[in-house]
Amino acid sequence: MTPREIVVQYTVHDTLCGGGWLRLKPGQVTDDTTMALALGGAILQAGQVDALAVARTFDAWMRAKPVDIGNTVRRGLMHFRATGIPESVPSEHDAGNGAAMRVLPVALATLGQAEKQVRAACRAQAHVTHNNALSDAATECLALLVQDALHGADKEQLLQQRVIPLIEQYPEFEFRNVTPRVNPSGYVVETLHAVFQAFFGTTGFRECLVDVVNRGGDADTTGAIAGMLAGAHYGQDALPKAWLAALEPHTRQACVAQARALVGLNASATRQ
Repeated sequence: MTPREIVVQYTVHDTLCGGGWLRLKPGQVTDDTTMALALGGAILQAGQVDALAVARTFDAWMRAKPVDIGNTVRRGLMHFRATGIPESVPSEHDAGNGAAMRVLPVALATLGQAEKQVRAACRAQAHVTHNNALSDAATECLALLVQDALHGADKEQLLQQRVIPLIEQYPEFEFRNVTPRVNPSGYVVETLHAVFQAFFGTTGFRECLVDVVNRGGDADTTGAIAGMLAGAHYGQDALPKAWLAALEPHTRQACVAQARALVGLNASATRQ
């Protein structure tokens, strides 16, 4: 939906009410969440971010007929089925947001590791479906932003240490002093425009999520990415209780359990 359509139907869309073009039940999640959970499961099973384990898990996820699946994701997984190679062919046309939307489990599993290792882990999972420089840059930046936020970095630090260097390398990601991004597509640059404008332009978790979702377009993905970033920054207590209560219970429980296990996996590896 466009922002104008959202205003007409909801005034402000700020509840988990279901519906949409996928005709979801209230609290039902989309491919962003189920694919992230699949990735987290693969990491836990392998004990690390292993591209082959990730590809096999994503393939099983696709065979289970998820509620939605992006074209680039589908194409990458079909390539894996045909070749057994857990890395898609590099393409300048595959700068979608599918690798970025699911990167949170990698950020948690590599928390405390060297930046080089974090970036390599991000690319390992990303390249199963998205082998593109812009996708890589966005995905790695988001994982590092989440980790920095969990370590207590404030917004100015996040901006200066992570986002500005991203923009210096890839000016396409510049989001400041530009027209507010509405109707963001699946193009990862438009996705990060909307996410960064919402995150850096608001002062709370709920405000950030309402802002980004009401921009319309690929709102489940902008919401997922803004959610992981704002959640890491503002903390668990900032999550609206009404939203948590509306989520599918088994999905909510799976997210909590997996997040703890992923952080625990990294802690165990660090001790060894």
